[in-house]
Amino acid sequence: MHVVVIGGGIIGLTTAYHLVKEGASVTLVDARETGLGATDTNAGWLVPADSAPLTGPTVIWPVLKWMLQPDSPVYIKPTVKPDELAFLLRMLSTCTSKAQRAGFAANLEFTKNTLKFFDEYRADGMDFQLETQGLLLAYKDKANFEGLALLLYRELLERYGLAPTMFVGDAVREFEPRLADSVYGGWYFPKERAVDPRALAGALHKRLVELGAEIVEKAPIDRVDIVDGRVRSIASGRQIFTADNYVLAAGAWSGQVSQKFGLDLPIRAGKGYSVDLEPIELRCPINLGDANVAITSFNDRLRACGTMEIAGLDEEINQVRVDAVLRAPGEYFRDFESPRVMPTALAGMRPMSADNLPIIGRLGTLRNAFVGTGHAMFGMTQAPATAEALTRLIMHDEFSPALRPYASTRFLGGR
Repeated sequence: MHVVVIGGGIIGLTTAYHLVKEGASVTLVDARETGLGATDTNAGWLVPADSAPLTGPTVIWPVLKWMLQPDSPVYIKPTVKPDELAFLLRMLSTCTSKAQRAGFAANLEFTKNTLKFFDEYRADGMDFQLETQGLLLAYKDKANFEGLALLLYRELLERYGLAPTMFVGDAVREFEPRLADSVYGGWYFPKERAVDPRALAGALHKRLVELGAEIVEKAPIDRVDIVDGRVRSIASGRQIFTADNYVLAAGAWSGQVSQKFGLDLPIRAGKGYSVDLEPIELRCPINLGDANVAITSFNDRLRACGTMEIAGLDEEINQVRVDAVLRAPGEYFRDFESPRVMPTALAGMRPMSADNLPIIGRLGTLRNAFVGTGHAMFGMTQAPATAEALTRLIMHDEFSPALRPYASTRFLGGR
């Protein structure tokens, strides 16, 4: 069986890898080079326990307030375009405890076995940094720290063996000595992990080539030929790609590309920034909770990631928001030295769906097209589970019940 995978981010790379390991012949086509964008610029967190959908009952008023602040963690660009308004209204409708809890339950069930795949990748010869020390959510503000307890959905976390440990006062500094006295407390999740995303993407690319996969870069898809409910070919300029099956995994660009399949997936870009600083030693990755900044200590650098801008498909750098990310480590870590030279910031476009859940499975009613997109901030966490589920569906027509909440037909109609 020959499969064409559209997109060379973490979802496309892992899906191509799982397909090849299952015996498929694979061509991966990317509009740029593999591993760029959100895959290259994220914090590298593998965090099922922290994968509750971003929208919830407590986000509406803070977001409205933040829209008036140029350095706020979240920004949604005002719009009068009908399709953009429809997207935002659908997103707003999911800002309920019931929807958030149901989405979190779906994500926990879907990713309950996903972390083991990273060990299997390394066992297959892929070389990338893998940290297994857990995740700490640290808070300076007591109200924010205690308010998170209401959103932990502890009974769900306990069901999957992911319940956190609470540290208050000096206990959080005993756990992580680098934290400043101003930090009130933290929630520690012991089973979470982190990878160097750049190294992982490079390792997947290298292994795919070794296994005989074809990788075509700098080839944006501009045409799709569909006959009688089946994709017959896709094209990029003069290059035409034919296959038995096709997978759309183009990240934040999946909405645009889906239109070439005669569909319109409600995917928008949620821009985030990352900045690499001089390395410091930390016990585990840390979410600076009040500032909404993710900190990961890699072997050769300290990465700070933050902000969420829903404002279109542009990767321009807003220095005001980057500066807010850069301020956060100095507010949470003792004796933290700010960079003397302004580091280079990178922007990544996270694929956001209208209901904050991924879109995985068959692509509408097309008989030989599939999709994996809309993972928002959890692409690294959910990539292996997505790849494995799509591989079973494509190669063996095995549908995982865990995919039901993620069906594309919830937006497109059909069965």
